[in-house]
Amino acid sequence: MNINDTEIMSGILLRNGFEIVYSLEGADIAILNTCVVRQKSQDKYHSELGQLVKLKKQGRLKIIGVAGCGSNLEAERLLDLGADFVIGSRSVSEIWNVLSRAVKGEKIVFLTDTVCSINSDLPRLRSAKHHAWVTIIHGCNRFCTYCVVPYTRGREKSRPMDDILDEIKKLIQDGVKEITFLGQNVDAYGKDLKDGTNLARLIERASEFEQIKRIWFLTSYPTEITDELIETIAKNPKAAKSFHIPIQSGSNRILRLMNRRYTKEQYVHLVKKIRDKVKDVSISSDVIVGFPTETVEDHNETVELVKTIEFERLNLAVYSPREGTVASKYFKDDVNRKEKARRLNELLELQKQINRKLNERYLNQQVEVIVEGTTKDGLYYGRDMRNKIVIFPGKNLSLGDEVIVRVIRTTAGPLHGEL
Repeated sequence: MNINDTEIMSGILLRNGFEIVYSLEGADIAILNTCVVRQKSQDKYHSELGQLVKLKKQGRLKIIGVAGCGSNLEAERLLDLGADFVIGSRSVSEIWNVLSRAVKGEKIVFLTDTVCSINSDLPRLRSAKHHAWVTIIHGCNRFCTYCVVPYTRGREKSRPMDDILDEIKKLIQDGVKEITFLGQNVDAYGKDLKDGTNLARLIERASEFEQIKRIWFLTSYPTEITDELIETIAKNPKAAKSFHIPIQSGSNRILRLMNRRYTKEQYVHLVKKIRDKVKDVSISSDVIVGFPTETVEDHNETVELVKTIEFERLNLAVYSPREGTVASKYFKDDVNRKEKARRLNELLELQKQINRKLNERYLNQQVEVIVEGTTKDGLYYGRDMRNKIVIFPGKNLSLGDEVIVRVIRTTAGPLHGEL
């Protein structure tokens, strides 16, 4: 989502006469687009802001801006830390107006109360030529007790389907072959429009464009995944066979404290339903380690769940209190750092074993890969329809090329193959 917002801000500034440079040495203005989903993210941009302030004092920068969720969370404090302007995550389409005021010497905090009106008419400076991120819904109505997103991104607001399809038409003209539909709660797309629009029907409409070869979507909330969506992913040849469905904990007690509105039994049933319907589907997930009051028994329930489901990929994060959330206000962060690290490392090692086991199934299989880039060793890499990265040698390939690769070696990470 932040990459997509950065592409929009860059496109707007480029249209209005600015040049986008890719090193601080050539920049007059630096804009930090921030994330506050974890404390580590916030600490990193505070550190980076401090470095930018030093450059400005040395005369090597003229203006410093802060954008994104950090702006919504900290606002005026960021001016005190040295920013010249602060623009919220729901205000990215106003970047030119805000920067114009900052250029004139005004110190400004610009936060809109409503969700940003991103549409197909806004320019984008895309980070890739063959693939594009497409935001289809903003905000989240779920209010998980650990999460600051509803307070920084606002409530759910869907884009009209026709506007999204207009954006896809423009992407096709630029040579895009893959799109990823984005939302904090992407499966809720269309519910607020009350016109029958939903994610499944959007995927069907987008797949009608001959030039689009693959369609992805991120991120799902378990209870929002409908039978219609599962059927669409199963039957539509352009829909990637990949679901990213955060579980967060394998303990029902912890799930209740998190205000996650499902049980582990319901989650396991959902995964079984998807696997029964979608051939060779890939399921990935997120887990938070060390949530307040999480006992060794709670953690062990998560371990057993991971063993049972065998995710293709597992994003792990240590719990950190986020200012403004229910958990930070009412729950004591009472799992010590050493124990959090132990639990994290146990899950990391378990997931590595699972990855190695699942990847062995690929050996000697042929997979269709879309080329994404090259490694520092000059090898090509890309993904198959299940979101598995494959590395392989080749000559004279271009980004976006579709190739068939035979897997000749597996690891716990990427696969290795030959054309």
